[in-house]
Amino acid sequence: MLDTSIRAPDPMDIALGAAVRIRRRTIGLSQEALADQCGVSFQQIQKYENGANRISFSRLVQIARALKCRVTDLMDVLDGPDRETTTDLDMLTRMRTPGALELLVAYERLAPESRSSLVGLLRSLTGAGGAGRSKATAASA
Repeated sequence: MLDTSIRAPDPMDIALGAAVRIRRRTIGLSQEALADQCGVSFQQIQKYENGANRISFSRLVQIARALKCRVTDLMDVLDGPDRETTTDLDMLTRMRTPGALELLVAYERLAPESRSSLVGLLRSLTGAGGAGRSKATAASA
């Protein structure tokens, strides 16, 4: 019999949680403030954002209102052609990496030449030369 207590979160739940987190942080709302507006604990918001707990539709409506957006704004990434959806889910999963959002905000503020230099430095540090990741890196992701 399958033990459901150790089941990994569904990629769709992770992607929706990541979309909530990105929107929340973009508008400068804390987990505590979002939790207060939705009538749940901040730990529950953490679980939603990590994909550990599924978000019910009624709770998603509350979250969207608190985030001053439409439900569809949070779900857009989940409703596309298979290839596009896979790419978007991958991007949202990567945005869960600690510091990723802060790094992206700082990156956007850089001049184009500095961006290019930074990307070159990061590729040299990670051994990911060329335009994409190596097959070994992609396989381990």
